[in-house]
Amino acid sequence: MTHLAMAFTIAHPGVTSALLRARTMAHLDDLLAGVDVTLTDDVLDRIDEIVPPGFDVGTLDQAYIPPALQNPLLRRRTATQRTVA
Repeated sequence: MTHLAMAFTIAHPGVTSALLRARTMAHLDDLLAGVDVTLTDDVLDRIDEIVPPGFDVGTLDQAYIPPALQNPLLRRRTATQRTVA
C-alpha cells in the first residue's frame, strides 16, 4: 500500500511534494522503494473508478473545486513524466 500511495502521489501533477513519515529505517526503506513504482493509466483509471476524483469525506473544502476536477487532463502526469526520475 505504501508503494501504491507513493506512486499515486508522484503521478498527480497537482501534488508538488510527498511527505514521508517513518519511525524506523525499515519503514523509510519501504517508503523510498515506492518512488520506483510507476502506475499505468489502466491502474490510475481503476483507482478513479473506486474513488472518483473529487470525492471528499470532509466538508471543509467542498466549496473549492480544484482545476484537476474540472479538466481531466490535469489529473495525472503523462506516462513518460511518471517514469523520469
